[in-house]
Amino acid sequence: MPKNIRKRKINFKDTTYLNRDFESFRNELIRYARVHYGDTILDFSEASLAGMFVDMAAYVGDIMSFYQDHQFNELSLETAVEERNIERLIRSAGVKITGASPSYVEVSLKLKIDAVAQTDGSTTPSAASLPVVRSGTVISSTSGVEFELLENIDFAEKDDDGELIATVEVASTNSDSVPTEYFLSRIGKFTSAKTIIETFIIPDIFKPFRTITLKNSDVNEIIRITDKDGDDYYEVDSLTQDTVYIKQKNDLADYLSVPERIKMIPAPKRFEKFTDRKSRKTTIRFGSGDEDVFDEDVVPDPSEHAVTFYGDRKSLPFVSIDPNKFLSTTTLGISPRNTTITVKYRSGGGVKHNVAASQITSVKSLITKFQTSVDPVTVSKIRSTVSCLNGTPAAGGENQLSLEEFRQIALSSQNAQSRIVTKEDLISRVYSLPNKFGRVFRAGVRDNPYNPFATHLHVLSRNASGKLEWTSSTLKENIGKFLENYRLITDAIDIVDGVIVNIGVDYSVSVDSKYNPDIVLQSVNFKLQEYFDIRNFQIDQPLMLSEIQNLIINTEGVVSMLEMDIISKEGTVGANSYTDVSYDPYQYKDRGILYPPPGGIFEVKFPNDDISGRVK
Repeated sequence: MPKNIRKRKINFKDTTYLNRDFESFRNELIRYARVHYGDTILDFSEASLAGMFVDMAAYVGDIMSFYQDHQFNELSLETAVEERNIERLIRSAGVKITGASPSYVEVSLKLKIDAVAQTDGSTTPSAASLPVVRSGTVISSTSGVEFELLENIDFAEKDDDGELIATVEVASTNSDSVPTEYFLSRIGKFTSAKTIIETFIIPDIFKPFRTITLKNSDVNEIIRITDKDGDDYYEVDSLTQDTVYIKQKNDLADYLSVPERIKMIPAPKRFEKFTDRKSRKTTIRFGSGDEDVFDEDVVPDPSEHAVTFYGDRKSLPFVSIDPNKFLSTTTLGISPRNTTITVKYRSGGGVKHNVAASQITSVKSLITKFQTSVDPVTVSKIRSTVSCLNGTPAAGGENQLSLEEFRQIALSSQNAQSRIVTKEDLISRVYSLPNKFGRVFRAGVRDNPYNPFATHLHVLSRNASGKLEWTSSTLKENIGKFLENYRLITDAIDIVDGVIVNIGVDYSVSVDSKYNPDIVLQSVNFKLQEYFDIRNFQIDQPLMLSEIQNLIINTEGVVSMLEMDIISKEGTVGANSYTDVSYDPYQYKDRGILYPPPGGIFEVKFPNDDISGRVK
């Protein structure tokens, strides 16, 4: 039978799938209609009925194309724009969204103790009167920032030679120059986070994946969660983790070199926590298992959770599986029920907590423990002599990261796979340091010129005024311990201070006669202050002189820039104090680019004084 070629030709429709916007959709629809329906429809103008249908179809196509592109973009962390999706992708990359981080500082506690005579005629501090200053002791700075002691300080503790670990100084002597009182001082670690205890009454209703939300924001550490029976709930990264590691005091002979031991224990009662980025409040989520239901199967048997179909099913013995039944197993932990949950945690932080040295001077709440043989009068006397002073500034306090900063950390860490191989992996891991350990403001990585297997990690922090300062030894120690879990066995990481290069900008311009010169200078200075905001700079980031020149020239009212110099600031100039870093801009200048010294960062510390302009 012969084929109808004309029919095949009519049925063939010449279509394209490359159109993406309204105009291309509309043009393609008109072309298509004129080719295939030109003998019946002649008018495709915007005012015609056919034009209306074409516009409607093009509008629908444009909308569908837009949402298709939008949904595709929302699948990638690099192109997503909706905050909810960005947060979801950040968490999927293994980065935890947190609030502000607290500050940490080492503070010297000093007290006065009576002297006791020894058989050889000398005197020593009364060992029986030496107290233990317990964790939870609160001290305060002159600006009102409070710090809490993290671990007990035992003034009676001795070293292997039997000497007091505390620093001993003579406080007073008698007429024969024999000491009658001694000053004892010891260093303790303090944090600006406050310890808070909350209780939650859980009804006698089984609810899988039960959640509770803590009332305080910026929670940086969950210290302990217990129920009314005294059972502990352990924090895990995922509810599928059924064991945890805890630290115990080492009572063996090697306790001096290894003060703590690690023990692995099962965690049937466990939880994970999440922080809302906007409210900065923390939600705790428990497991899905019912403690009152006996569950001995590691993998649940599906037949025990089947729902039989209605009617006679002898010929088809199939059943439907109820997925809700699987939630009652303890595979993902136990959900609390008919109990009272007590949550002890620490919260608070921010860059304002980074107080300067010698600013922590008052004891607000002193918790001590004396031997029972010490009389109350002596206890009261010793407690009244306790004083405190921080020899180094507090560091580690930072405000909550912005959503864009979280995105950049996630982009760097999503391929790291919980190990440090590249420089990007190391920087990402430093910025993901848990808030309870503090947080650095800037980190940079350089090769160690003396060791090919070592890396220099330059870190810097900020003080309460937002100015750069060197990171405290406590925070460096926390970073080092944290990185030990991720670095390769053959690699060494040396944590050192970054180099703070204080600079200023001096320029002169000519101004159009129509403009007020003072207002023009104010506009230029404001632009330069925004440009030199320390949040825009990283360690080892060079300075593009052409960008500064463009900012000055493109300011309204400026006719031309006559000169522009970068000036090094060091030492004390008037009332302003700078770092002692000596920097020669001409030595580090190359083809219009100004480079910092290795591990350095540029800072305009006092913009109002360091940026000066003139009109000529």
